Amino acid sequence: MYPLHMSNQKIHRGVSKAEWLEEALQTLSKGGVAAITVEGMAKSLGINKSGFYWHFKNRDDLLRQILNYWTHEVTEIITENPDLLRFGPKARLIKIAEMILDFEITRYEMAFRQWALLDAEAARAVKKVNRLRLDFVSNSFSELGFNGDDLDMRAMLFVCYQSMELPMFPEISRKRRRELIGKRVELLTNKKSN
Repeated sequence: MYPLHMSNQKIHRGVSKAEWLEEALQTLSKGGVAAITVEGMAKSLGINKSGFYWHFKNRDDLLRQILNYWTHEVTEIITENPDLLRFGPKARLIKIAEMILDFEITRYEMAFRQWALLDAEAARAVKKVNRLRLDFVSNSFSELGFNGDDLDMRAMLFVCYQSMELPMFPEISRKRRRELIGKRVELLTNKKSN
């Protein structure tokens, strides 16, 4: 049995680095980069702010790490996924779109793009993410026989749509989004000309 004085105490758990980063992403999404404060995040997590310093040197270190975390979690998780390369190019495009939908990978897209308008380091991260996405998707369209402007246009359309569908059209149901994936990929991979 616990001593009486412990029964009224709130037990605090440690907060992992990933939890701090996720909290920072949610804060960024709701209020922009200026809203990210150590005090505010600690309060939201229900812990003392000293726990922050186990994982980060300071707020600037956190912001740098957010950019790396976002790059990995929304792009490299797909572009460096060897399992995707086992699919043919058309099936791969469908699988990419399904992963983006299933894991809501683009839920912070608008926040990072807004941040990039104000900060050179964030702008470099967004540019890197754009390049990684375009290169990966371009390879699929290239495998399907597209090249030049035709390849560039299809890759850009795919990346733009997948990146912005959720933020632009939040009212569309998950079921409807899933139904449209195959049709969209079919449209972009169709070689028939009008």
